[in-house]
Amino acid sequence: MQYLLMLYADQSAGLKIPADAMAKVMDLMGAYQSSLEKAGAFVMTSPLDLVGNARTLRMQGGTIAEPSPGVFVNQGGELAVHDGPYADTREQLGGFYIIEAPDMQTALDWARQCPAAQWGPIEVRAMKPGF
Repeated sequence: MQYLLMLYADQSAGLKIPADAMAKVMDLMGAYQSSLEKAGAFVMTSPLDLVGNARTLRMQGGTIAEPSPGVFVNQGGELAVHDGPYADTREQLGGFYIIEAPDMQTALDWARQCPAAQWGPIEVRAMKPGF
């Protein structure tokens, strides 16, 4: 089964880390990825761009209707694009890993080993196969 490990951190604090210190952090993250790869658990990873460059689509107004079974549409609303993330929070989603693990406990064990757990929360969710 695949699990998504979502890494959150305070972006403003991260931007203040000197380049040489950040290089050491990235070395730790690279070692973590190597451990995942050696165990056959690694699927993919990626950092995300700064939240200031993000956009959020949000339906404004209207009502949700079901014109036919299982088909949902918003009638009378407008899909608007907003700058930044959906919610203004201290911690932002900064990157993720997708890993293979036999169960949630194993996925949590891998999340505990991630260096990013030292400076921010890691949300672990099972990915629904065949969706």
